[in-house]
Amino acid sequence: MEQQTNQASIYIGLNDSETGVQKFATEKYLSILKNVCRSYRVAFSVQVINGGYFHEDGRYTEENTLVLTLLNIEEKTVIEIAKDLCAFFNQESVMVTSTPSSVIFVKEKI
Repeated sequence: MEQQTNQASIYIGLNDSETGVQKFATEKYLSILKNVCRSYRVAFSVQVINGGYFHEDGRYTEENTLVLTLLNIEEKTVIEIAKDLCAFFNQESVMVTSTPSSVIFVKEKI
């Protein structure tokens, strides 16, 4: 049965906002992200991608980025998670996107 829901994605760069370099291994950031999601009791998926960002002062950086995807989570909770990750990863900002989505769980056994 198809469900209508919302899908939110949080994009978190891994370069430190002050030094402009990634201070820790990507796996360390993934561990922190997973602990944050566990503490909020939200199911999630995460991808590691590469992206570019223009800082408020005009500097440009390319960096590893984590994309955290959340389904059917209240906007207030998504924003709280985004704030935590922004602070924990010392980011100037993180980007949050949201879209309506359809979800179907498929089950099959042989």
